[in-house]
Amino acid sequence: MAPASTRLVIADDHPLFRNALRQAVASVVSSAVVDEAGSFEDLTALLEKDAEVDLILLDLTMPGISGFSGLIYLRAQYPAVPVVIVSASDDAATIRRSLDFGASGFIPKRFGVDTLRDAILKVMEGEIWVPPDTDLTAAADPEMTRLRDRLVTLTPQQVRVLMMLSEGLLNKQIAYELGVSEATIKAHVSAILQKLGVESRTQAVIAAAKIAGSAWRQDTPTGK
Repeated sequence: MAPASTRLVIADDHPLFRNALRQAVASVVSSAVVDEAGSFEDLTALLEKDAEVDLILLDLTMPGISGFSGLIYLRAQYPAVPVVIVSASDDAATIRRSLDFGASGFIPKRFGVDTLRDAILKVMEGEIWVPPDTDLTAAADPEMTRLRDRLVTLTPQQVRVLMMLSEGLLNKQIAYELGVSEATIKAHVSAILQKLGVESRTQAVIAAAKIAGSAWRQDTPTGK
């Protein structure tokens, strides 16, 4: 069913739910190596050490992630690694946007271990899994489509910078966190504004918040 070297990462800030996912994974492939991350920082640290991962199970609302920012970053930085969203927010719009941003599936947290197991099995077999009762046929909002197309042009580092802008960090704080110069961050911010077609940091965060809904926080200061 799956090779003995199968490696998965469960990224969720709730230990009990990580344990439920681990049980589901073990029932699909008992020999799988499963790493856990309780924050996006932990997840990126794991992947920077070893990006040879067969599947990432990603929560949309864990610390360090605002909306779809984590998914956008992972798809840009590690395009060969499939990512499945596991979230409590499971309306059709959220599921559709997850797939639009490159997720290989969407598993609502409300489902039990049996469904989690079946969904993980399907994804590991190369299928895209979403809840069977999901209606993905609704017409897409043209504005959302244009904004999504702009967001996916950001480089992985620019996505990280936008995530930190959304958290209210200043340029010098972002530079410290990423280990680069403040001038580099200013260049990234300028590129982000250009790619998103906006004129200020605050507008960039608001633009990102539009497509992510309330999950992408909007507490950016106007200062630099």
